[in-house]
Amino acid sequence: MDFHFMSDTLLSLLAGVPKTLQLASISITAGAVFALILASLRLYGPWPFRILVRGYVFAFRGTPLLVQVFLIYYGLGQISAVRHSFAWAYLREPFWCAVLALSMNTAAYGAEIIRGGILSVPYGQIEAAWACGMSGTRTFRRIIFPLALRQVLPAYSNEIILIVKSTSLASIITLMEVTGIAYKVISQTYNAVPVFVCAGAIYLLINFAITRVTQYFERKLTPHLRPRPVRRDEEKGSIKGMPTA
Repeated sequence: MDFHFMSDTLLSLLAGVPKTLQLASISITAGAVFALILASLRLYGPWPFRILVRGYVFAFRGTPLLVQVFLIYYGLGQISAVRHSFAWAYLREPFWCAVLALSMNTAAYGAEIIRGGILSVPYGQIEAAWACGMSGTRTFRRIIFPLALRQVLPAYSNEIILIVKSTSLASIITLMEVTGIAYKVISQTYNAVPVFVCAGAIYLLINFAITRVTQYFERKLTPHLRPRPVRRDEEKGSIKGMPTA
């Protein structure tokens, strides 16, 4: 294995990391906000909105993300109203088409994750908030949402990792992020395996950092689940066979 070639390739691919992170961060943020809106409409909205949200979630979860990217990148330009609107200044760029596709896709999955987290909140705590005189909005903000966040964070961290990996599909529409640069290097050198090994290592390091960050927030949000440290007097009592308090 040519380590000199791999080191040069790694430096070339690192130039695409800012674009990958920018694409992932915007898509995850926009998708999370949209997912919260969809989950709220699915749970608390009138029945026409509930049906629309269910259809949206079914469509975006049931079709491949690659197909969605192609439909947005190639399909929206075929609509005259889109070409003559203010959105065309953004949608004619591959970056914003990829952001739109990733955001809409992760919103569909995130809406179901958030909906499950909200439904997992014990109804007794909601009734207790109402008994204390809290309004519906205040109950959601101070009781339901914080408790639901604890439940959805582990599952939503997996969705974040999936979106980071899915940014590689943006290379199909000529976006030069990590995978796009990898394809360019392969077309010049015809040496695919070392290039993809370097690209995989970059994605692995990014997702490792995301995993550590989400684990930190999980520990912060669930202090009651941490094991209680054993005091020295309790440890001595357990060794002597004495009952501990």
